[in-house]
Amino acid sequence: MTDADPIPLDHQLCFSVYGAAIAINRLYKPMLDELGLTYPQYLVLSALWEAGPLTVGGIADRLDLESSTVTPPVKRLEQAGLVVRDRDRADERKVIVRLTDAGHALRRPSACLTETLLARSGLTVEDLVALNRQVQMLRDAVSRAD
Repeated sequence: MTDADPIPLDHQLCFSVYGAAIAINRLYKPMLDELGLTYPQYLVLSALWEAGPLTVGGIADRLDLESSTVTPPVKRLEQAGLVVRDRDRADERKVIVRLTDAGHALRRPSACLTETLLARSGLTVEDLVALNRQVQMLRDAVSRAD
């Protein structure tokens, strides 16, 4: 291969990560459908399960997204009765999102996502944790380059 030759797709990390993300989303979709959730809604719930009540901006920061991207799934979660939104009494510009009992109740059934990924991948928990750490380190390093 010379400098002028393009790198084959299968040798490009970005293509492998992209393909893995698509494959994982396809794996998760039937289970999320059964829970009545989209993947973005699942991510919002995961942030709330992890940290408790958060502002819309706090959810956006945790998911590394814009607030305007987070607002539609939050609204749909509220319509489904899984979260409530309230204005912050100290700062009316902020909207605080809290889980309802129904939102809390989805945490346990959503564990099937990780269990299925583990079973399908053939990796051990330790392998998956190590791979996740490596991907996070790569993400953080590339993000710092901005």
